[in-house]
Amino acid sequence: MRSVKEKVRRWKCVGGTKSWRKRARNARYGAHRPEPYIALAPPARVATVKGHDFLERDDALRRPALPQEPRDRFPEAPRACVLLPGAGQGVDGQTAAGMAAPGFAQQPDGAAVASTLLKRAVELDSSSRYQEALVCYQEGIDMLLQVLKGTKDNAKKCHLRQKISDYMDRAEDIKKFLEQEKEEGKYHKQIKIEENATGFSYESLFHQYLNAAVTEVWIEDPYIRHTHQLYNFLRFCEMLVKQTSKVKTIHLLTSMDEGIGKVQQTSGLEEIRESLSNHGIELEIEFSSSIHDREIRFNNGWMIKIGRGLDYFKKPQGRFALGYCDFDLRPCHETTVDIFHTKHTKKI
Repeated sequence: MRSVKEKVRRWKCVGGTKSWRKRARNARYGAHRPEPYIALAPPARVATVKGHDFLERDDALRRPALPQEPRDRFPEAPRACVLLPGAGQGVDGQTAAGMAAPGFAQQPDGAAVASTLLKRAVELDSSSRYQEALVCYQEGIDMLLQVLKGTKDNAKKCHLRQKISDYMDRAEDIKKFLEQEKEEGKYHKQIKIEENATGFSYESLFHQYLNAAVTEVWIEDPYIRHTHQLYNFLRFCEMLVKQTSKVKTIHLLTSMDEGIGKVQQTSGLEEIRESLSNHGIELEIEFSSSIHDREIRFNNGWMIKIGRGLDYFKKPQGRFALGYCDFDLRPCHETTVDIFHTKHTKKI
């Protein structure tokens, strides 16, 4: 049996925070080990993946979830019920009958949120949507640690500690599997941006893939022509300059505007080229009349394909409307973002 110190050290690899580690040090995990999991595998190699819902296995009590807005990342997340630890009791010791009483209002919000997140994580896990499942596991474990801190009953503390231990182990397994998929060039993540969704600025979408190893970027987008599209490309370049990565070269492949906007397109791109050179970045521009696909690649192996390219933001409602400057507040057109990782990046 690993010590708590070992357990917390292992948890760092799945995104544990300092506050998690501090809370986890106060928790002594039970001696019972979880049942062995079925080995992770992509859908092509295994027909089904069994769920690992430890709370259901303990005949946990169900009760209505507190109303909450669905997150953009998981708009389909179920909100019909949540699971609480303990057979027939809530986290603070109330029975099913007691939950209908006025005292129910004192139920910890964290318990409902944690149970909803972990139930969703198990569903995503069973559907082989491991990247999304990992995020739900992490957030659910964080909420369980907060619930554990406020729980007085020793039996429930022991139950919660075991649940935290089980879910942490599962999250670690998923993290290792995803790392292996990435190394083998089989990683794939898909983000669906809904119509009028916000929070998808270039920084929010790309920053996690721009590490210090990125020195070269390739952009294929046929529509870097009109004024707002040139501004989109400029904002993308600004994002690259602000990141910790030391980008030296940006390759742009786009189509030439054959109409009255040709002069504006060439002069705008030339101005961006000169501005980037002041920051030590070289912009190489090529034009193609047959380009159609939209793709962004980094030389650390990440490849991002956006259905609408860089032009997925809607026109602001006015010059002084929220979202005019901050693109995290700008509504988006509906589109899909596919993210891959390959061992080698092919140049344009």
